[in-house]
Amino acid sequence: MDSSKLILLVHTVKHLRFKQIYYRLYYLIRNKFFKKEYTKPLNRELDALIWKDSFLHTDSYKKDNSFVFLNLSRDFGDAIDWNYDKYGKLWTYNLNYFDFLNQEHISAEEGLALISDYIEKDAILKDGKEPYPISLRGFNWVKFLSRNTISNPRINEVLSDHYETLYNNVEYHLMGNHVLENGFSLFFGAYYLKDECLYTKARHILKNELTEQTLNDGAHFERSPMYHQIILHRLLDCIQLAQLNAWKDEVLPFLKEKALKMLSWLQEVTFSNGTIPMVNDSAYGIAPNSRQLFEYAKSLGLQWPKGQLSDCGYRMYSQGNYELFVDVGKVGPDYQPGHAHSDTFSFELYVGGTPVIVDTGTSTYEKNALRQQERETAAHNTVKIGNYEQTQVWGGFRVAKRAKITHLEESENQIEATHDGYKKLGVRHTRKFLTHASSIEINDSLNKEVNEQQISFFHFHPNIKNIEVGQSQVKLTELGVNIIFGEGVSKIDLCHYHYAMGFNKTEKAQKIAVSFQKSLRTQIVLPNSPNN
Repeated sequence: MDSSKLILLVHTVKHLRFKQIYYRLYYLIRNKFFKKEYTKPLNRELDALIWKDSFLHTDSYKKDNSFVFLNLSRDFGDAIDWNYDKYGKLWTYNLNYFDFLNQEHISAEEGLALISDYIEKDAILKDGKEPYPISLRGFNWVKFLSRNTISNPRINEVLSDHYETLYNNVEYHLMGNHVLENGFSLFFGAYYLKDECLYTKARHILKNELTEQTLNDGAHFERSPMYHQIILHRLLDCIQLAQLNAWKDEVLPFLKEKALKMLSWLQEVTFSNGTIPMVNDSAYGIAPNSRQLFEYAKSLGLQWPKGQLSDCGYRMYSQGNYELFVDVGKVGPDYQPGHAHSDTFSFELYVGGTPVIVDTGTSTYEKNALRQQERETAAHNTVKIGNYEQTQVWGGFRVAKRAKITHLEESENQIEATHDGYKKLGVRHTRKFLTHASSIEINDSLNKEVNEQQISFFHFHPNIKNIEVGQSQVKLTELGVNIIFGEGVSKIDLCHYHYAMGFNKTEKAQKIAVSFQKSLRTQIVLPNSPNN
């Protein structure tokens, strides 16, 4: 390992909790020298659970052993390879999740045939035996079996074995949303198997992790709107499970309390057209959308108050005909920033419910150059100095040195913050947003001049085609939006980039790179403004 990689590793590991390091070593040693098969005999009949689907997954199983995940399709012909890895680990995971059991177009017979095929190959499974896919597969098997009132002793036995594996391999070495998924799934497994041990562990995990991972304003602490939607969906599922099946309900009030907070937060960050900001590894086509979740919550009798964004570091300003989403917070939880990007002070702008200035999004989780590029500063609507990164993202899901907010001041229609991500250069970057009825002002300033090129990036949605670039202004002619640069601008370059439409799916779009020295004033003048 070269010295630069070692330094990155040191600045990454120093933020981990002792618990993460302990369990990484514990699982490594235990599985190497004391590996065991987890089997727990089921010597009883299981009563069927009551279950009704709130909404179904989009079709990923296309009949005759053909699947589509993450915009990549595979026809397995006569035999499904559940370990298929040519499309990367996330695709393999999706194959092993079994979401397709709960899609609209699949029969009970087809679902049972797929489960039976999986069970026959249980001994040779690889990624599917990891705790995370076990968790998601557990949800889907329990839902499918319960909805179709199927009680199959062999399936129940395998499901019990998988839950025994999960019980003994909770992902404490990773923490974050992985442990929550483990806990939610153990909750489902406990109800299905009527297993007190699983229930006790699930209750412990959910109480501890939801308490820690739900911020005061209701945000999930990894600050990814997509993962927030996913976790809220699981939470609502657990609430419905407990409400429909009288067994254990002492944790139900706690689950409802957290769901209400998460619903309030989600409503605040959802744009008027129903989409979410594509920040921190959010991607299209993965999570249930906000409308589906709100309707699901209402069907469970949940009514949530209006929220106020605070601890998450995000702000949403809605004035006149626009919505402005701003990031002025920390990159994520110190010990688990795996979905964080180098995007401090980035923003998204919607005009008339239409995306105009956007986050470039996420199209891959593979540890490659594209993944690195999509996480770096230049892929976001913020300022980059020279070849330096605000936050050192690396290794697919790792973060070394990270930008910290050193100053934050806000009033009703404006916010100003400073971060120290460029402290190696002795530079602090301050950005101020001022919102008016028909215009937005963004003021960038550095505390000192440096012998580097400073660039402020603005990424436009692929639908923004006609962009006129002048010496100190940019016109989006179709929308009637005018971006005027005042003090400090030295050059405006119009470039292309690839906007993530989902995993493994990008579309060519345009961006501007605005060079400046020590300060830059940007005014975004919107339609119907007297200055336009």
